Amino acid sequence: MFRGAAALNLDDKGRLAIPTKYRKSLLLDCEGQMVCTIDIKQPCLLLYPLPEWQIIEQKLTTLSSMNPVERRLQRLLLGHAEDCQMDKAGRILIASTLRQHADLDKKIMLVGQLNKFELWSEATWQHQVTADMEAEQQGDIALSERLQDFSL
Repeated sequence: MFRGAAALNLDDKGRLAIPTKYRKSLLLDCEGQMVCTIDIKQPCLLLYPLPEWQIIEQKLTTLSSMNPVERRLQRLLLGHAEDCQMDKAGRILIASTLRQHADLDKKIMLVGQLNKFELWSEATWQHQVTADMEAEQQGDIALSERLQDFSL
């Protein structure tokens, strides 16, 4: 499970170094093979270890290509999916089209989300966290039934 947020730098070639604390498990679980795609609801990227991505692909195969909404989801997620292989230095290359989608430049944030990571530009991440905190403090978010029973 991935958790926490790490400030990272993209190098001139568009590579990021996976934090050391995740490298061993990624090498054991998926031999460093990952898949990166866009997030269709947020201005960030989703980075999955290959076994986790294969679960998503299996779910996508159950959708109908004849239903426009389902087809659009398949097109966006699969059409932007790029294989990423961790190199010996623990780096992965993020495709330029994906970097453009999430407006990634030198400073980025790698955010653990249990079975995957989110990749954000540092500025967009800070803005998102501020907006989320303000919404929580103002009570602007209606709680779903599951969240009503959730306790920290």
